[in-house]
Amino acid sequence: MKLAFAAAGKTLSSSLDQRFGRCPGFLVYNTETNETSYTDNSQNLNAAQGAGIQAATHVVNMGADCVLCGHCGPKAFRTLKAAGIQVICGVEGTIQDLVKKFEQGALTSAEVPNVEGHWM
Repeated sequence: MKLAFAAAGKTLSSSLDQRFGRCPGFLVYNTETNETSYTDNSQNLNAAQGAGIQAATHVVNMGADCVLCGHCGPKAFRTLKAAGIQVICGVEGTIQDLVKKFEQGALTSAEVPNVEGHWM
């Protein structure tokens, strides 16, 4: 399974960024191979609008099965769910700690977005 994290940095020891659409990048962790990859999201950092949808589309194209983030707005949430991607929001900490919690089954999928649109 590929987990995509809204990441503040490029390594597993990086913190989770609380923003989804405007995070610096996405760290993808493959639970089967323990491999990671990082994709820059700088094109959305200063977007006037549509950052969440663009970031969600990017994550879909990366082949993620699950997204973990602090906050996810309604448009990004709908885009991810429409693609069949599990969304876990409202979490914080380092990515490696969140991987452990995910593997232990300690995290719950969101049923609805946890912020309104245009959250900063």
